[in-house]
Amino acid sequence: MIFKKLIPSSLLGRSIIIIFVPIIILVTVTSIIFYQTSWNIISKRLTQSVVADISVIVKLINQDLKYEAIRIAKEDFKMDIKIKSNTDLIPLSVQKERGILAKRLKQSLEDLKIPFYYDLSNIDKGVIITIQPNNDLLIINVNKDRLYSESAFVFLLWMIFASLILLFFSYFFMSKQIRPLKRLAIIAETFGRGLDAPELKSSGASEIKQTTNAFNRMRTRIRRFLKQRTDMLAGVSHDLRTPLTRMKLQLSLLKDEKAKNELELDIKEMTAMLDSYVSFVKSETPEPIEQISINNILKENIKNIDDLKCNISFEEINIVETSGRPIQLKRAFQNILDNSIRYADTINIEISINNQGCLVIIEDNGPGIPDKNFEDVFKPFFTLDPSRNKLKGESGLGLSIARDIIRSHGGEIKLEKAKIGGLKSSILLPI
Repeated sequence: MIFKKLIPSSLLGRSIIIIFVPIIILVTVTSIIFYQTSWNIISKRLTQSVVADISVIVKLINQDLKYEAIRIAKEDFKMDIKIKSNTDLIPLSVQKERGILAKRLKQSLEDLKIPFYYDLSNIDKGVIITIQPNNDLLIINVNKDRLYSESAFVFLLWMIFASLILLFFSYFFMSKQIRPLKRLAIIAETFGRGLDAPELKSSGASEIKQTTNAFNRMRTRIRRFLKQRTDMLAGVSHDLRTPLTRMKLQLSLLKDEKAKNELELDIKEMTAMLDSYVSFVKSETPEPIEQISINNILKENIKNIDDLKCNISFEEINIVETSGRPIQLKRAFQNILDNSIRYADTINIEISINNQGCLVIIEDNGPGIPDKNFEDVFKPFFTLDPSRNKLKGESGLGLSIARDIIRSHGGEIKLEKAKIGGLKSSILLPI
C-alpha cells in the first residue's frame, strides 16, 4: 500500500519513473563500482608513487645530500620539504583515517618501516606527511595533484548531469505524447454528456493515432444512429397522425353509439401514445447550452401544478447556478413530477449542493413501486399497469426521457423508497 501511494497517479509521472528509475539505479551502481574499484586502484597507484619518491628523498638525506633532496623534491616530485633537527614525532598529531585515500596512504607509508603521520584536513593546500627516519623530523607537503585525481569526480558529475538532462528531455517528449490522450479524455467526457464534441485531430504515436481514429469513427456511428432513430420515430409519429385524422372524421359519421365510443377510446389512446413519442423526439433535438438556474426551472414546473389536487413543498437549501439545456431539464423534472402527481397528493422537493454537484430530491406519498422495478421503469414503453391504458398518460416513456436528459447533462437519477411512504427520486447534476 505504501508503494502504491508513492507511485504517481498520472501516466506522465509513471512514464518518467519507468524511464528514470533504471537510470538512477545504473548511475548508483556505476558510482559504487567505480568508487570501490577504479578509485581504489587509482588511489593505491598514486600513494605508492608518492611513497616511492619519499623513499628516494630519505635515502638522499641519509647520504648527507639534504639540499639535493630538497631541490629534487620540489622540482621533480612536487613536494616542499622542511627538516627539523633533533625533533621527535608528536603522537597527538596523527590524523584519523577517512576514505580510500587515507587508507591507501597509510598502507603505503607503513612500507617505509619508519614512524609517520599524515594530515588530509586541507587537501587543497596539499597533503602533509611527517616522517622521522632518524633524529631529524621530515615534514613533506605533497601537492594534491600527486594524490588526488579530480577527473574521477568530474566523471561522476557528468553522469549525474547527463541523467538530469535525460530526465528533462524525457519529461518534454512524454508530455508531448500524452497531450493527445488528455484531449481524447476531455472530448470523450464532453461527448458522453451529450454536448457537441468536435472531431479529434490524429496526432502522437501510432497507438494514440489508432485510438483517436477509433474514437472518431465511434462518435460518427453514434451520432448517425441517434439521428436515424430520431428521424424514424418522428416520421412514424407524423405518418400516423394522418390516418388518425381520417378515422376521427369517419367516426363522426358512425351512428352506432357503442361502437363509436369504443373507437373514440382507441383513437384517444393512440393520440396519447403519439404525443409521448413526439415528446421523446423533442428530447433528442439539439438545444443550445445556456446559463441556467435549477431553482427557477423547478419553480416554473411547480407553477403548472394545481394546488387543489396536490400539496407541494419546495425547500431551497442552496441556489444552484450552472449551464445546461433549460427546455430539456424542465421537461425531465416535469416528467418526474407528473409521475408523482398521478398517484400522490403530497410532494416534497428539495435542492442542495454536495461534493458531487447539485442534488434534487423529489418524493411523494403515493403507493410507490416495487424495489425490483426501480430499473425497469426507465426502460422505454415499460409500464406497471397491466392494461397499459394510455389514457392515463402511461406511455412508458416519461422516466426514460427524464433519465436520458439527466444523463446527457452528465448526471444520474436514482429511485428509492420515500420517507413519507411513496417514491423518492434523487437527481444528481454536475455544476
